[in-house]
Amino acid sequence: MDNSDNLTAMMLFARVVELQSFSAAARALGLSKSHVSREIARLEVRLGIRLLQRTTRKMALTELGQAYYPFCVRMLAEMHQAEAFIQQVHQQSSSNVRLQAPVTYGCQCVVPPLNRFLRRHLHINVDLDLTDRNSDVISERVDVAIVIRARAPQQGNFRVLSDIEWGLYATPGYLAQRPTINHPDMLPRHDLLMFHGPAHTAALPFRRDKQRLAVEVRSRFRANNSMALLNAALAGSGIAYLPSYMAQDAVMRGDIQPLLPEWQMDRLQSYLLLHEATQPSSPIGLLCDTLVAALATP
Repeated sequence: MDNSDNLTAMMLFARVVELQSFSAAARALGLSKSHVSREIARLEVRLGIRLLQRTTRKMALTELGQAYYPFCVRMLAEMHQAEAFIQQVHQQSSSNVRLQAPVTYGCQCVVPPLNRFLRRHLHINVDLDLTDRNSDVISERVDVAIVIRARAPQQGNFRVLSDIEWGLYATPGYLAQRPTINHPDMLPRHDLLMFHGPAHTAALPFRRDKQRLAVEVRSRFRANNSMALLNAALAGSGIAYLPSYMAQDAVMRGDIQPLLPEWQMDRLQSYLLLHEATQPSSPIGLLCDTLVAALATP
């Protein structure tokens, strides 16, 4: 017996018992009395038991029908809850959340949890604006902005996301052809691929225990996008100064390797900027909670 055949009949049986009438149940469901009676009779045949005692004047539950009825009531209650859920989804107008994020951080770190968020919250739409404008003042055209800072934003409404460690990376092939680097002072002999700084040189910060160094290096290739710097490093053009999230996949593949890992360099922090505090159940609040859970530094 296919139990799915019983579901509709169980619902009809529960309504008949609830209203104590075939006619009343049929009217409530928009069906004919004969259809309701026929479906319950077929249910009794499939179950092999009598559920109702029918006379011309009244209807009564059999002993087995009385024992079977609570199962039908629970099934009917679950169906009502499912209908209420679907109705709530349809009544809840689609919400748009306007999210702004830095270009490479957004592509590498924000988009993966954002995709999971969209699958889980079908009524929420997200407009993602990828830009490297990095202001402490959130635009009126944006609901949530992700910024990367050395210190917390001046604006009051923000949430902390992840730590961002910067480091030096190069291919094994490049390093094999150049002088070994076992101290930051050796970097000026190498070609650096830099994200920012003066036209031809930039001072790289190094910290180890109580030591603090600022080493001026030669920057032959400069770009305002860390993906361009990563690609240049992968091509063997030099040593790239990159955030760790950009380099981690290439490091795992063995395409590049970190240099001087015992020294700490720049450490930044990503933050969520908000216009005001949000309710956890609001679309903006749900998105922020998802990003914090996915990106927060353990």
